[in-house]
Amino acid sequence: MTNISIDTDATIYQQKQIINNEDVFDLSLIVEKLWAGKIVILLTALAFSLAATFYAIKLPNVYRSSVLLAPTENASDNLGGMASQLGGLASFAGLNLNGSNAIDKTTLSLEVLRSRLFISSFVEKHSLKADIMAPLLWDFDNGELIYNAELYDEKNGVWVRKVDFPLKAEPSNQEIHEVFLKNMLEVSKNKDTGLITLSISHISPIIAQLIVSELVVDINSTMKSRTIEETQNNINYLQTQLDKTAVSQMQNVFYQLIEEQTKTMMLAEANDSYVFSVVDPAVIPEIKSSPNRALICILGAILGIVLGIVLILLHGVFSYLKSLSKEGN
Repeated sequence: MTNISIDTDATIYQQKQIINNEDVFDLSLIVEKLWAGKIVILLTALAFSLAATFYAIKLPNVYRSSVLLAPTENASDNLGGMASQLGGLASFAGLNLNGSNAIDKTTLSLEVLRSRLFISSFVEKHSLKADIMAPLLWDFDNGELIYNAELYDEKNGVWVRKVDFPLKAEPSNQEIHEVFLKNMLEVSKNKDTGLITLSISHISPIIAQLIVSELVVDINSTMKSRTIEETQNNINYLQTQLDKTAVSQMQNVFYQLIEEQTKTMMLAEANDSYVFSVVDPAVIPEIKSSPNRALICILGAILGIVLGIVLILLHGVFSYLKSLSKEGN
């Protein structure tokens, strides 16, 4: 019984040694193959590195201009006590002054800022369609943006790009919105301070600074106008209800609600920074934010090395299979 156990252990040990030797042999064979094909690997790495370098050089510099914003107090916040006292009566009258279940004004404003309607209106107002959809390069000497002639005829102001149906030569609002959100706009919020950073990236540092500055002005103006319009509608509604009732207690309620809405409208009209106040204004950036050309070249070289190694290994595998096929015949 003991002899059988010893023989079994010895057999297992020998099998492990054989497996280890085969592993060493296979690994050494792979290393030998790679060393033999080092020229191929180096040439592949060099070719990919040169291609990546050429690609990186062709990429235009992109500049990012940012503005730091602080959410301002809403008019309803300043009148929160009165709104709380009259909340039940306002609901009875068909209004909602508390807004406790509604989304806060800062979050709503950021969503409006990203919306297709706002961005389309913003681009149309400031004539930015060609700046967004057809920039080619920035001429630092003349301070001018040069457009891609294959997309936009600047001289005649005509779009000449060739696209497939259902797209048209002139970019649609949906296309502009997608490019604006994907390639240009960046919004981040500091969870600790609540401050918001609004950034715009563009190949023109001047246009980047212009767009991000005007975005702040326009979103404040848009949200201010919306509040004034909604408040005026509330006042008109309350005035109508006031004229219909002869109950003195209800009249007093409507008078208080009208006063509340009038104060809200007055505060909105008097505040240009209705939603966001500027903590640190945007400046014309002097240093590019992208592309990282060194990183692109390094990644190109790494990709070339990996591809070269794969080619050598595949060649070795095919050669081995071919030899097996000849032996079988």
